[in-house]
Amino acid sequence: MKAHLLYRDQDFDTSGELPPNRDDLIGDLELTTLLNAMAAGGKFLYQISEKVLLTSLSDPEAIRYRQRILADCIAEPDIIREVYGIAVGALEDKRRLWGFYSSQNPSSVLSAAVSQLEVLIARLRQLRQIADDHGAKFRSDGLTAFFRTAQRELDDDYFEALGRHLKQLRFRDGELMSAQLHRDNSGINYVLRSGHARRNWRERIGIAPASVYSFTIPPRDEGGAQALSAMTSRGINLVANAAAQSADHISSYFTMLRAELGFYVSCLNLRDQLVATDQPVTFPEPTATTAWELTCADLRDVCLALRIDHVVGNDVAADGKPLVIITGANSGGKSTFLRSVGVAQLMMQCGIFVTARSFRASVCQGIFTHFIREEDPAMISGRLDEELARMSTIAEQISPRCLMLLNESFAATNEREGSEIGRQVVTALLEAGIRVFFVTHHFDLADSFHRQRPDSALFLRAPRQPDGRRDFKLTAAEPLPTSYGVDIYYRIGGWLGECDGSNAGALG
Repeated sequence: MKAHLLYRDQDFDTSGELPPNRDDLIGDLELTTLLNAMAAGGKFLYQISEKVLLTSLSDPEAIRYRQRILADCIAEPDIIREVYGIAVGALEDKRRLWGFYSSQNPSSVLSAAVSQLEVLIARLRQLRQIADDHGAKFRSDGLTAFFRTAQRELDDDYFEALGRHLKQLRFRDGELMSAQLHRDNSGINYVLRSGHARRNWRERIGIAPASVYSFTIPPRDEGGAQALSAMTSRGINLVANAAAQSADHISSYFTMLRAELGFYVSCLNLRDQLVATDQPVTFPEPTATTAWELTCADLRDVCLALRIDHVVGNDVAADGKPLVIITGANSGGKSTFLRSVGVAQLMMQCGIFVTARSFRASVCQGIFTHFIREEDPAMISGRLDEELARMSTIAEQISPRCLMLLNESFAATNEREGSEIGRQVVTALLEAGIRVFFVTHHFDLADSFHRQRPDSALFLRAPRQPDGRRDFKLTAAEPLPTSYGVDIYYRIGGWLGECDGSNAGALG
C-alpha cells in the first residue's frame, strides 16, 4: 500500500540530496523564517518542509496534483491532522517496543515483531475507520485514491487473517517443528509446522497408548534447556525474520505517510499564520510555455509578512521578458521584491500557495541567487574576487530554463568596471536561455540594457515621493542616474551643508 500524496505514481525520496546551492537559497531568500513557520516548532516538519521546498517540480500537472491535495487539506484540516497523528503514533509505538526487545535471539525477534505488528495493526484500524467516516469528503485525485485504497486493502478479512496469524505466532501451546537427522545424529532441516501436537486426556493420564513419542526435560537440566532453546531458535528463525520484515513493511508505509502528509500539515501551519495577519493567499498558475511568463497582483514577500504586520505588495506584468532590471531609490523595496519573486517561484514549484492575489509564472529548472555579501574579516581576497568566485560556481551548476536572481552584484567595484562585468554576465545568461532578475545601482549597466533591449526587458523602479518617503510600490519606468542615497543620509541625521543636484546624484 502506497500513500502517493506528493507524486501521483511514486514515493517521495526523503533521502535525496538537496540542490548544491541550498545554503545560498536559504540565506539569500531568508527561507529560515518560512521553514520555522511551517514547522511550528517541530524538527521533523522543518526537515521535510525544507526537503520538499527545495526539490522543485518542473511539470505543471505534477504541481497542480499537489495543489488539489492541499486544497482538500485546507478544507478538512482536522481530519488531515488526525491521520498525520496516526502515522506519528504508529512509529512511536514501534520505536518504543523495539527498544524494549534488544536481543537478536530469534525468539526475542519474533516476540518483538508480533508485538509491533499488534500495535501497527491497531493504527491501521484507526486509518480504516477514518477512511470509512470521512473519505467521501475529499475530491482531489491523491486523497480520493488514498482513502479508497485504505478501504479496499484494509478490509475486515485482512484484519481477521492478521489477527489469526498473530495469535498463532504467540505459540501459547508450544511450537511444532519437524527435523531430520544427519549422519552424526545431529538435527538438520528444522521446519516450523502449523498447528501443535496435542494429547487427549486419556493419553495424559496414561490409560491410552501414546500417539507421539515425547520426553520431558528435568527442571534443573540447564544443558537440556539450552539445547531445546537452540532447536526452537532454528525452527522459528525463518518465521521470526518474516514477521520482522512484515513489521518493517507496515512501518515503512507509516514512515512515508508521515513524511508526505507532514508536508501538508506544515502548509496548514503556514496558512494559519498568514490568514491570521490578513495576508493574501492564492494558488499560483504554473505554465510550461517556451516564452517566459510572470504576471502577479499584490505579490508579497512571505518571509517579511511573517515578521511584520504591514507589507506592501507589487503588481508586475513581465510576460515575454527574459530580463527584469530593478532600479530606483535606496530602501525602496527592491531587494524585498526580488526575494518575493524567488520565494513565490519556489513555493509554486513545490505545489503550495503564494502570498499574492494572483500569480502566474513559467516553471523553471532551478533557482539561483547571487546577493551582495557583507564584508567578511576572514576573506583572503577582496569582495569583488569573492563575488566573481561565487558567480563562477553558479556558472558550473546553472542550466537553460533556470531563474537567476542578482541583488546588487558587482557593486564592490567602481561604476564603470561593475557595469561592464554585469553586462557580460547578464548577456551570457540570457544567451544560455536563463531568465534574469537584477537589482542594481549601476546606472550605466541598467541604461545600456534599456537602450539595447527595450522590447525584451522590463525595467522596474522603486519610486521616491517628493518629500523623500518610499511607498515600496515598484512601477514600470526607465532607470534613473540616482538612487536618492541623500535621503538616507538626512534621515539618520547627517548634514551636507550646501550641495547642488550633482552632489546629491553622486550620493545616490
